[in-house]
Amino acid sequence: MRALFFRDLALALRAGGGFGLGLAFFLIVVVLVPFSVGPASDLLARIAPGVLWLGALLACLLSLDRLLAVDWEDGALDLLATSPLPLEGVVAVKAGAHWVTTGLPLVLAAPVLGVLLNLAPGGYGVLVVSLVLGTPALSMIGAFGAALTVGIKRGGLLMSLLVLPLYVPTLIFGAEAARRGAEGLDPTTPLLFLAGITLAVLALMPFAAGAVLRVNLR
Repeated sequence: MRALFFRDLALALRAGGGFGLGLAFFLIVVVLVPFSVGPASDLLARIAPGVLWLGALLACLLSLDRLLAVDWEDGALDLLATSPLPLEGVVAVKAGAHWVTTGLPLVLAAPVLGVLLNLAPGGYGVLVVSLVLGTPALSMIGAFGAALTVGIKRGGLLMSLLVLPLYVPTLIFGAEAARRGAEGLDPTTPLLFLAGITLAVLALMPFAAGAVLRVNLR
């Protein structure tokens, strides 16, 4: 598992696996929003939590199409399927590597980009906590979507259509927690829901993705 994890990290950093791509996309989304909304700082402050969360979600989605497709194309996925490591572990490791190379940079960049959207001072800490709690679920759900569409030519669009509805609860509670933090309200309830969603996804999705991969590899 350790070898597979570091292999995926190396591929992501070296072969354009999404490390810089997701971060650049996140930056572009946040920078363009003030141009489209205008100089109304109060309006920017109100929509900042939702914009930051939506940008992070789309940035995570951007790099998912290569999560398993590269291993499928070069035959590495067949070797992993016959290795002692179960497919559930393979999916979990790949989702973890995806979060480290895509989700974690977004978490670190979000407070800096929040300044561009005039995010209220009280919202920065809650925004970071919500992203830390929610982005692992985005990577794990994305790994499940990648397993569903592996081997399908140009399956990126289909994967997006399958994954986006599953992202909605995480987006709702993540943005709500950040909004409450920015307005000085108690964000405990949405953060607990967000943590519950992530824990449920991490517990169930590896088994669902492993079962789908076994079917696709037959």
